Amino acid sequence: MNEKKDIETRTDIEHLIQCFYEKALIDQQIGFIFTDIAKIDLKNHLPHLFDFWENILLKPNGYKKNVLKVHLDLNKKVNLRPEHFERWLNLFSATVDKLFEGIIANNAKNKALSIATVMQTKLHRPSLL
Repeated sequence: MNEKKDIETRTDIEHLIQCFYEKALIDQQIGFIFTDIAKIDLKNHLPHLFDFWENILLKPNGYKKNVLKVHLDLNKKVNLRPEHFERWLNLFSATVDKLFEGIIANNAKNKALSIATVMQTKLHRPSLL
């Protein structure tokens, strides 16, 4: 039986994020947000996602994009509801668990929970911006 390894390299992050988006884009609950509303161009978007997750999990890389603004703009097009964030989080955590285990893998799931929580709070309570 193969033991899973922890997330250790950018290549690991790339694998995680690609596998996650393969699921998210076709998911019945949230897929439409990526494909129909955001009209995400995954080929161009993936490097930014890789940079973002590498920045928070492995090493600071100078990532400076305003992730919250992107989601605030998206929220103007479609109401991003708690169940959307919950589904995103469940898919993300399940993908991490399928591929990796260890301290950084757990940290990835914790960071995702934190991001989802903060984003929901700021989307629905703009006075906190």
